[in-house]
Amino acid sequence: MISLESQVLERHLAFLAGKSLLIAGGMHDDFPAQLARSAQSVRIWSCYFDYADGKSAVDFSVFFSGQADLLIYYWTKNKQEVNFQLMQLLAQAPQGQEMLIIGENRCGVRSAETLLTPYGEIAKIDGARRCGLYHFSLQNRPHFAADHYWKTYRPLDNLTVYSLPGVFSANELDAGTALLLSTFDEPIRGNVLDLGCGAGVIGSYIKRRNPQINLTMTDIHAMALASAERTLTANQLQGKVIASDVFSRISDKFELIISNPPFHDGIDTAYRAVETLIRQAKWHLTPGGELRLVANAFLPYPDLLDQHFGRHQVLAKTGKFKVYSVRN
Repeated sequence: MISLESQVLERHLAFLAGKSLLIAGGMHDDFPAQLARSAQSVRIWSCYFDYADGKSAVDFSVFFSGQADLLIYYWTKNKQEVNFQLMQLLAQAPQGQEMLIIGENRCGVRSAETLLTPYGEIAKIDGARRCGLYHFSLQNRPHFAADHYWKTYRPLDNLTVYSLPGVFSANELDAGTALLLSTFDEPIRGNVLDLGCGAGVIGSYIKRRNPQINLTMTDIHAMALASAERTLTANQLQGKVIASDVFSRISDKFELIISNPPFHDGIDTAYRAVETLIRQAKWHLTPGGELRLVANAFLPYPDLLDQHFGRHQVLAKTGKFKVYSVRN
């Protein structure tokens, strides 16, 4: 099954045939396999490990170099991430480079015209399935300097956090994470997993206060992984940072698994990642090991925790967030 965006692109297969294609952005289906039947070549750049894992034609990375007859960009809801990726692609493209931009209207794809008009000619060429398809021709290459996109802030405990566009809590400590961190008032030992680490705030904070722990941080987002690595390095902390879709690349067991898990998938609320986290956590916790997570108070996590662990504790709460704890 292909996405709504790909269904619109499918109406233009004749235009895509015979060309070398480079697909980037929020691609999340198998439409490239269909394109490969008629295109000269198909290459994909994705910043999302849950999509890239196991696909040989996908480059999973923050930075990308490569050219093609036609660029196809799947718009995402995060404007900062879109800007970072599009400017990077266009900065290395030749004058006259053609690009198709496809996205759902509710994701803000209409702003493609405002973003790209300074660099060439853009026009909407199709609209269907609540999506917009735009054609762009490059005339003035933008300047792209990666250093300009890094943000830093110092949330607490003299910690310096580095983050790239599109990373959760990129510019300041979010209230949920702050509540979660406030519950750690006792020493922590052993193996610790910060799952869905974002810019690395949680894991780095715990490592700073408990230098003897063995820290692992994971995320599916390439920008988050790069941010977490730089946050560790900048604060002279040691830890492993690996790409993993929940536990897909995790084999160790941990005394503590901690997370501020996402509950948005694109622009829809989704619980797949959290359901997997709670369901599989028992297999990755040592006897007596703890899973501790923070979530919006309205989300149905207590039922999931009780279903898989038989009980749960609420360690802290505000009007918006709750911190849950369960032990193996």
